[in-house]
Amino acid sequence: MDVNGVSAVVSGGASGLGEACARELAAKGAKVVIADLNEDKGKALADELGGVFVKTDVSDETSVAAAVQAAVDSGAPLRVIINSAGIGWATRTVGKGNVPHPLDSFQKVIQVNLVGTFNLMRLGAAAIGATEPIDGDGLRGVVINTASVAALEGQTGQVAYSASKGGIVGMTLPAARDLAAIGVRVNTICPGIIDTPIYGEGEAADAFKAKLSDPVPFPKRMGKASEFAHLAQALIENDYMNGETIRFDGGIRFQPK
Repeated sequence: MDVNGVSAVVSGGASGLGEACARELAAKGAKVVIADLNEDKGKALADELGGVFVKTDVSDETSVAAAVQAAVDSGAPLRVIINSAGIGWATRTVGKGNVPHPLDSFQKVIQVNLVGTFNLMRLGAAAIGATEPIDGDGLRGVVINTASVAALEGQTGQVAYSASKGGIVGMTLPAARDLAAIGVRVNTICPGIIDTPIYGEGEAADAFKAKLSDPVPFPKRMGKASEFAHLAQALIENDYMNGETIRFDGGIRFQPK
């Protein structure tokens, strides 16, 4: 599918993987709605790309509906949804002193990562379904979800994060089958260790990133956000890719710690 002249909603679009996807889409001619909680970065990026910023809590139905409506109102047909908003958390199921994992933090991660992804996917796909097909196959649009290799090889302390990302992987195929009726394709990317601003800058940050990337077979480095965006764009453009979960990790396989 060609994204030139269409609109797209990118959750978590103000930074990291979402920002890279927003830039890739805009460069290809799409009108991008940056759906994010960070107003300063989100507005600045939207202005730079000629897009729209909508302050968005992905776990809130009204908030996400507003972001989707902004795309519908942009004058370009909504064809693309990219889910990249998410949070991390590290706590053992039972920690030191025999203390159980807090329930509220587990619920929060599930609510943002899993429920938030489903929330935008369902509302965005419904809006896409109201558009006219763009080809003889009946294609109307594409959803790209972001999970993690932690969904497949969760490490110590990643029970909440892995559960949330595993849920995204688990709903990929049934969602693709559900949305086939309205001509919407669904694919999920499972990134490994990606170099984003979250790691900071300077010698200490570089040393930490080098340690993280050491187990990567090849290339022996962290992935780039721009490479993630390139893969997302390829999945959008390839009309026969549907219902798939794709690892994007340089061949790494996480050990328990």
